[in-house]
Amino acid sequence: MAAIKSFRDLETYQLAKKEAKRIFEITKGFPKDEKYSMTDQIRRSSRAVNAMIAESWARRLYKAAFINKIDEAMGEANETQAWLDHALECEYITAKQHGELDDAWQHIGAKLHNMIKRADDFCTSVSK
Repeated sequence: MAAIKSFRDLETYQLAKKEAKRIFEITKGFPKDEKYSMTDQIRRSSRAVNAMIAESWARRLYKAAFINKIDEAMGEANETQAWLDHALECEYITAKQHGELDDAWQHIGAKLHNMIKRADDFCTSVSK
């Protein structure tokens, strides 16, 4: 395994970035009257996961701060799943799309949970 030198090297960051892009592409097809509600909200929550992973990386000198930001990223991943549920209910996405996206965001949430469980592995690598 290559050494992680940046938040961009984290697999969780890369996966969340890829899935946020998928959300962006799919939401292009949402109705125009959803532009400032569902479309904006699901894009923001999906993109916030990456931002919080990046911020957690910068805060890893303090384990509690690192864990807090990863925990917030998990909240945003869950919010994305909630918006996906609404998109399905409103028939903006198909059941197949929902299943694929929901599985991906569930996987991201699990990876974030594992980052919290292994916080020492991330936080001890910071030079003191």
